[in-house]
Amino acid sequence: MQGLMYLCLEKEDKPQGNYTHPHPKKNIMHDLDKQINQRLEDLAKKENLRHLSLPYPTLGKWIVVNEEKRLNLSGNDYLGLAERDEFSTLHPNYSSPSGSTSSRLLLGNYEEAALFEEEIAKALEHPAALLFNSGYHLNTGILPALAHLEGVKVYADRMVHASIIDGIRLSRLPFTRFRHNDLEHLTELLKEDEGKYRISIIAVESLYSMDGDEADLEALVALKKKYPSLVIYCDEAHAIGTHGANGYGLAEELGVLADIDILVGTFGKALNSMGAYAAISTSLREYLINMARPLIFSTMLPPAVIAWSRYTFALLPRLGEERARLRQVSRYLRSSLQEKGYSCPGVAQILPLIIGENGACGLLAERLQKGGFEVKPIRYPTVALGTARLRLSLTAAITPADLDPMLQMLESLR
Repeated sequence: MQGLMYLCLEKEDKPQGNYTHPHPKKNIMHDLDKQINQRLEDLAKKENLRHLSLPYPTLGKWIVVNEEKRLNLSGNDYLGLAERDEFSTLHPNYSSPSGSTSSRLLLGNYEEAALFEEEIAKALEHPAALLFNSGYHLNTGILPALAHLEGVKVYADRMVHASIIDGIRLSRLPFTRFRHNDLEHLTELLKEDEGKYRISIIAVESLYSMDGDEADLEALVALKKKYPSLVIYCDEAHAIGTHGANGYGLAEELGVLADIDILVGTFGKALNSMGAYAAISTSLREYLINMARPLIFSTMLPPAVIAWSRYTFALLPRLGEERARLRQVSRYLRSSLQEKGYSCPGVAQILPLIIGENGACGLLAERLQKGGFEVKPIRYPTVALGTARLRLSLTAAITPADLDPMLQMLESLR
């Protein structure tokens, strides 16, 4: 274990012979600042420079920005759980938060977490589950850990989240990106590589965060029968809570929960909390405990955070009405935008309002913000050049009547 936990030098790295420090030829920090400032200027010229928003005093259906009340169309609280307040009554022990004090492998393996993992595994029809501090920690932890195995290659959908791409890059595994939701292209790639690899990981999202469309999980499961080396890695970040009879995601809705080898998701969106989970085999769980560096080297989330996640996860089967309202308002907004001549693809609560150019997208976002709607522009390079969009993210707390004034604004701007 020590070999995993620490990177040590065999001997102290000392200069050899008569060594004197040379005079610096240039100011390294100044050169660093110069390069950084130049990069920032380049981003600004391309209208790609990002800024942090002002802090929000509250986060719910309505938010306040510069003393202006706005309808919140930029968050991921899909089920509107930020509006509920019963948790503090049911769990008074967590009214004053306490930290976990250490990583999971030291003192951070408390009972609340272990019980929650058992509940997740049972709900998602897997032998085991493992908690991570965030979806980013999870995706940059699992894939590099699998790089220690022999004969592994990753095939990633071109639209998978940046955290999955970062995980692939950190792993240094051979990888190929197939065209978005194009299983014919994926099959061609698998045929080309047939017999070359022992493990072929297919990385997808069940519901894609920028286009709002869904992966064909049933077809991917069928593909496993033809290619036994396939391992499906599916991120349900935007579908957990919103899809399925019990809210367990698109895999539940399609009846393929147990067929997804590595089923991952986050508590930071519909569950209105923090952290992430992986529903996996027992052996993979033990392997990741030993090999996933973000898990090994991070302080565990506090018990109060895990208790809240556990509470909202247990609520999911009882939130069918909220899921129905979310589907209804999503259909209403999408069809209304399309009727007004706007391009708005997708099938779920994430509605990409395609504008095209970065500048035009930013200007429209500003107009809508001034009109009382908190919308954010998503621009190149986050999305493909020429596909800048307003990402409209709906919740079950939003009604069609809340959206009608925005629709009237958009109609007047056509």
